[in-house]
Amino acid sequence: MSIVLDGSNLTIEKLVAIARYKEKVEISPEALERIKVCRAMLEEKIQAHEIMYGVNTGIGEFSEVVLTDEQVKDFQRYLIYNHSAGIGEPMPIEYVRGAIASRINVHAHGNSGCRPEITLTLVEMLNKDCIPVVCQKGSVGACGDLAPMSQIALLMLGEGEAFYKGERLPGKTAFEKAGIKVPGLKARDGLATINGSNFITAISALQLYDINRWLKQAEIAAAMTLEALHANMKPYDVRLHKLRGFPGAVRSSQAIKKCIEGSDLLTGKLKQKVQDAYSMRSTPQVIGAAHDAVAFARKQVETELNGVGDNPIFIPEDKVTLTGANFQGTPVSLPMDMIGAAVTMVCVLSERRMNRLNNPALSVGLPAFLTKGAGMFSGLMLSQYTADMMIVEQRILSMPASIQSIPAAADQEDFVSMGMNTAIKNAQILDNAYGILGIEFMAAAQALDFRNHQTGKGVAKAKEVIRKYVDFLDVDRPLYTDHNKMKELVKSCEILEEVEKTIGSLE
Repeated sequence: MSIVLDGSNLTIEKLVAIARYKEKVEISPEALERIKVCRAMLEEKIQAHEIMYGVNTGIGEFSEVVLTDEQVKDFQRYLIYNHSAGIGEPMPIEYVRGAIASRINVHAHGNSGCRPEITLTLVEMLNKDCIPVVCQKGSVGACGDLAPMSQIALLMLGEGEAFYKGERLPGKTAFEKAGIKVPGLKARDGLATINGSNFITAISALQLYDINRWLKQAEIAAAMTLEALHANMKPYDVRLHKLRGFPGAVRSSQAIKKCIEGSDLLTGKLKQKVQDAYSMRSTPQVIGAAHDAVAFARKQVETELNGVGDNPIFIPEDKVTLTGANFQGTPVSLPMDMIGAAVTMVCVLSERRMNRLNNPALSVGLPAFLTKGAGMFSGLMLSQYTADMMIVEQRILSMPASIQSIPAAADQEDFVSMGMNTAIKNAQILDNAYGILGIEFMAAAQALDFRNHQTGKGVAKAKEVIRKYVDFLDVDRPLYTDHNKMKELVKSCEILEEVEKTIGSLE
């Protein structure tokens, strides 16, 4: 069943379905009518020679240059040419699909002034999976994602490149094979296709979806490590967290406790300390803070997905044209900078727990570095090195991009969001996070093999899944294959899915 885009109902989950799982889309009849009404108003204003930015004027520093009627006809073509100025390898196709869906939803409001043929062509591109080749780098995040969005708009001219049925083809050829008519670009059409932070927003939506699932796995890994370290579980009593009031901590404490239900850890059979180290007892507060950050970022991203991110904006009912800065990416880039730091923070906590598993002075009777032959064998000593290296890289990448503005366009565009830098570095942070958490999972499974108490049902299921991919480390072996298997396992979310099948949702 198609997802209907009407300008107001696009959630992160729907965007993921469109971008990653290629769900079909359609634009609502009411939205299409709004687009037609707005275009009719714009045509009247063009005929009346009303001065409108980006329609019959230049853009950026050239916004004061008024174009002749003849120049207006060709201006959109040259606008797209000169803005198709990115660099680097093609973005993942799901990023481009997400940006196209996001742009359709902007047009659906009927405030962008483009012809309906432009929006309907974007819909066709998604449904026929004819996806533009878009360079990864080039956007400064205001005026929107101009460089990458322009590579989408090139196909409206029968130019550029596109992926179709596994082939990278010239844009015109791809459209012909897909049976899509080239609509061309008339007055306003080009700028209406490109002038918003649609890539930043779509990439952020995909990342937030994945980070929520990664955080749930961080809770499963924490539960495994707590089992292995004979943790005192009083810090996980939900009453404690309700008294403080942060919803993320309440959620996290419940999720971890749920994984441990059925364990001897909860019956008093195992000797426990009166109070454990911070890395063990403050996990709900730390992962909970990350949950709360994700909730805020989600609100910002979904607001942007359903807002009118464009310039200028046309209001048909008032017959006015408003220029402003609704393309500015800061409302998304600022919270997403926080999300990068939050993921890094949770990874630091994961590594600290893994350290306690390795260190015989801290591990409550586990063998040094989780090996039976310490001295002859080094066990998981070097796994910690690998996690540490990735955490330092994450810390470097956690510097906010949203404060890194560099003026452009002869100081006309003198503050930009740098949100694409946020999106790119968050992808690297998350990639490392899969590996770091995989190493904690591997260490926790190794540690639990040295214990003989009854573990929680969720913990037992997680260990069972891990053992499908990585064997107990009896004697030393090269660990890079295990690390890479665990990284891919975390990324696949198989542990999460199997645990939730066993004990129910962790949200």
